[in-house]
Amino acid sequence: MRKIIILYYSSNGKTAELAKHVRSGILDEGNNEPLLRTVVPLSKNQLDQGVPIISKTELEECSGLALGSPTRFGTMAAALKAFLETTSDLWLSGALIDKPAAVFTSTSSLHGGQESTLLSMALPLLHHGMTLIGVPYSCPELFQSSGGGSPYGGGHVSGSQGENPVSKEEIEIAKSLGFRLSSHVTKIG
Repeated sequence: MRKIIILYYSSNGKTAELAKHVRSGILDEGNNEPLLRTVVPLSKNQLDQGVPIISKTELEECSGLALGSPTRFGTMAAALKAFLETTSDLWLSGALIDKPAAVFTSTSSLHGGQESTLLSMALPLLHHGMTLIGVPYSCPELFQSSGGGSPYGGGHVSGSQGENPVSKEEIEIAKSLGFRLSSHVTKIG
């Protein structure tokens, strides 16, 4: 069975929740094994209990990757970026070339930088030669969502105190992203 890593950093739990919906979309496709992973946080009190820390070996051996982060001033969180900056050896060896990848994020406000964050996460994946998977407009929830999600990837608008639950549209967009990622992993076998 091919392994798809859902690698994320979450400080208030909303990105972690979105990661679980991406995972359920991968499970819906059914041919691949989704693995939730996180990165070493910059602050030890933010460790996501129960989710293993990613190893570079796992990243190298995965068949696909979904990358998630909350927005920090329109870009990915420093803890996730710090991990990605350690992957130069994988870039040099070409270990991730042509593997499918997708991105997702959460923000506190509607105009909090979701698309710029998704694009900031896409850049290192493109440098690694990965094939980026988005969400096409055949996903009807893109037209219905008043919160997160775009053709670039999944998203959630959490509110300034994290008070907004993940909406049914945001869930479906995240699941669609996971399903499409898994389908592409299966196609390239």
